[in-house]
Amino acid sequence: MSTACTRTMTLTYTGDLTATQTVEALQNPASPGVIEYRNLVVGANTITVPVATGATAVSVTMSPPAGNTHAIRLKGVVGDTGVGLHVTDPTTIALAPTVATFVLDLDTAIAGVRFFWS
Repeated sequence: MSTACTRTMTLTYTGDLTATQTVEALQNPASPGVIEYRNLVVGANTITVPVATGATAVSVTMSPPAGNTHAIRLKGVVGDTGVGLHVTDPTTIALAPTVATFVLDLDTAIAGVRFFWS
């Protein structure tokens, strides 16, 4: 079963530049509407995009626990060098409809990472 999901990001600048910009993604009328809570282990963690009849995830927002200090690297496949992600700020990745998995690589286990699939 699917659910409609709207995703927006608001940037607010103050100081030398004062501005607010809202960036909107296209609405996903067929989102899986899944929120997962995962404990990630040392090494390659293959993250599987949720599958639901009539639903397609077009993005994921990963939110590490507050106070996390351990590195997280995003990889397309296990052998990839990867891209370092912020250790506490949420990260949103827009996904092509054909993406089935991606890899998060860790040197130290991290408990309580939330995944919001939209």
